[in-house]
Amino acid sequence: MNILAGPCTFEEVIRKSRFVAHAAPVSNEAETLAFYERVADPGANHNCWAWKLDHLYRSNDDGEPSGSAGRPILAAIEGRELQQVMVVVTRWFGGIKLGIGGLVRAYGGCAAKCLDRGELITSVPRQDYELRVDFALVSVVHQLLDQFGAEKRDEQFDADGLVMTIRVASSDARRLAEALADASRGAARMRLRTSARPGPG
Repeated sequence: MNILAGPCTFEEVIRKSRFVAHAAPVSNEAETLAFYERVADPGANHNCWAWKLDHLYRSNDDGEPSGSAGRPILAAIEGRELQQVMVVVTRWFGGIKLGIGGLVRAYGGCAAKCLDRGELITSVPRQDYELRVDFALVSVVHQLLDQFGAEKRDEQFDADGLVMTIRVASSDARRLAEALADASRGAARMRLRTSARPGPG
């Protein structure tokens, strides 16, 4: 799968209608809303969009005929195997109707050209794990996590020690678990978070 390295834009005029596409990497639904509010133009006729976050996706036609805008934008995202991304395509109507097929080509094409302008990064699938560690082992565990490039997403202490959420490459998870078990003599406990889905790196 791929992710965008940063925001990108593309603009074109199709039969007197102006289309502007904005794309950006996003991490959650709150960021999709913030991005939409930043780039959408209230004075335009339509601000159509689509986003994809891991296994979740949404699209919206914003007043265009059903399926003629949001879905083609989403298809452009999926066709490039992109994750964690949102695309907003804004249209200012130029007086000539494009028809359903024309709209599909216009919105999908504008989104595709925008994404093609962006720098894509190949992403390694990663998963979230919960890790429980005794106080005496915290330093050793941190060193191991750094060696495996694990992302420390949340750290809290309770009466028994450290409770941490980590994100690690799926291909490294088993070796990390074995290394933790060896270093802690089985005291460090690592388990897959049941609500977690494989995500991008």
